[in-house]
Amino acid sequence: MTMHDQIQTLIDKFHRKMEKDEEARKEIEPITKTFNIDLGTEQYSMKLENAQIKDFKDSALEDADVTLTTTPENLQALIDGTLRPMKAYVTKKISLKGKIQDVMFLKKFF
Repeated sequence: MTMHDQIQTLIDKFHRKMEKDEEARKEIEPITKTFNIDLGTEQYSMKLENAQIKDFKDSALEDADVTLTTTPENLQALIDGTLRPMKAYVTKKISLKGKIQDVMFLKKFF
């Protein structure tokens, strides 16, 4: 499975959670943010709006609210759960541009 497919799977999981969990949906619904994932050789972008992730693309946005930079291997480890997000951040396996609060807030919805 490609990294694009794995990210799409996470987006689909997020949408299912928003459909089922009214409390979570109400909490996240007012938030509008744009995100980039920069893997060096691959870049992705998306927009969170109305508790939906929209416009998932294989390119980066110029002025995203949050940009996560890492390697494909580290992102895979985050997805698999073998690398914890805070450990990845502290050990500089990932870097964030933007507000870390945005990332930490959204993490609980996946």
